[in-house]
Amino acid sequence: QVQLQESGPGLVKPSQTLSLTCTVSGASITSAYRFWSWIRQPPGKELEWVGATDTSGSTYYRPSLKSRTSISRDTSKNQFTLRLSSVTPEDTAVYYCASGELLGSATTNDYEYWGQGTQVTVSS
Repeated sequence: QVQLQESGPGLVKPSQTLSLTCTVSGASITSAYRFWSWIRQPPGKELEWVGATDTSGSTYYRPSLKSRTSISRDTSKNQFTLRLSSVTPEDTAVYYCASGELLGSATTNDYEYWGQGTQVTVSS
């Protein structure tokens, strides 16, 4: 059974860097070609795809966030990490990690596996 679990601080101050890690069990992030993605949902808004890495380690970012976003992975721990710099209150959201065969989707059914989500609030 594939499971994804997000971890990281729930409160980040404006201008700082948000860092979240997704730990995957039941599947390797380097096998079975698929995308390992970060998706967020701001309060009262729709899901928003943030970025992804694939099984080769290539990375893909939402154009509007590209200058502030970095996704890396630790294959020894089967984890991938999102870093979002220079955060503002508009980055407040529930952040999910998810996996599927499509890139860039913000549709729930396009992903086979989801983490439970973690609330990140940007506030001083």
